[in-house]
Amino acid sequence: MKNDLFSIGPLTIHGYGLMMAIGILTAYFMVEYRAKRRGIDEDTIFNFGIWAVLSGLLGSKILYLITRLPDLIAQPSLFLDSLMDGWVVYGSIIGGIAGAWIYCKKSGLVFLQMFDLVAPALALAQGIGRIGCFLAGCCYGIRLEEGNPIAIVFHESAYAPNDVPLLPTQIISSVLNFLHFGLLMFLSGKMKKNGQVAGCYLIFYSVGRFVLEYFRGDLIRGNVGALSTSQFIAIFMCLAGLFLLFVQPRLQKNPEISARRQDEEQC
Repeated sequence: MKNDLFSIGPLTIHGYGLMMAIGILTAYFMVEYRAKRRGIDEDTIFNFGIWAVLSGLLGSKILYLITRLPDLIAQPSLFLDSLMDGWVVYGSIIGGIAGAWIYCKKSGLVFLQMFDLVAPALALAQGIGRIGCFLAGCCYGIRLEEGNPIAIVFHESAYAPNDVPLLPTQIISSVLNFLHFGLLMFLSGKMKKNGQVAGCYLIFYSVGRFVLEYFRGDLIRGNVGALSTSQFIAIFMCLAGLFLLFVQPRLQKNPEISARRQDEEQC
């Protein structure tokens, strides 16, 4: 629970950034390994990864700024600080999907096949990334009673309230993501239709995130009515996942529709 892990000269290694880097690299090498078994060359995966990661980081920052928009309008001086700090996972998911889709269209790849390929790795990367949240103290949980056996107490966090017992939502989220990874790896060997594994990824993550949001204690996350920003987005992510899981396979079974989709993908 210490974000500043160690220093090398003037360079300080932060736990959050380190876990993000480990998560991204782990996901990349995992996708590269699985892609080789499917006959996809390394250059394709590298370029695909660059598009997805950069657009994911951009999307994460944009959504964070949107959640802080009222504060930024009231106090524009916060804008520069917001550029250096703060990310939103759903923004990275949306941005990464958008960047990957654009790359697939430019390169003639089948987007849903690639999405299925990377979905387990995304869950794994998120599990590692949440460890970084734990080290930094961000994304913390609600306050618990003194002496609660599952509570954690931060003492040097710049984000979580220090010296009070909190629910370890970061660790809970990390464990759920690792379980999510294992389940998606199992399903990837069972599901044959394009988009089904990706659909499961969207459904499982959205449902878990929707529920866990009720136990988060950090309030600077924006809201849409009675829902947090993440809960609001989770509804649409889950619907998209249900479409990929149940509707998309039926479209693929229709020869006329499938042929039309293939023609569109080749254009």
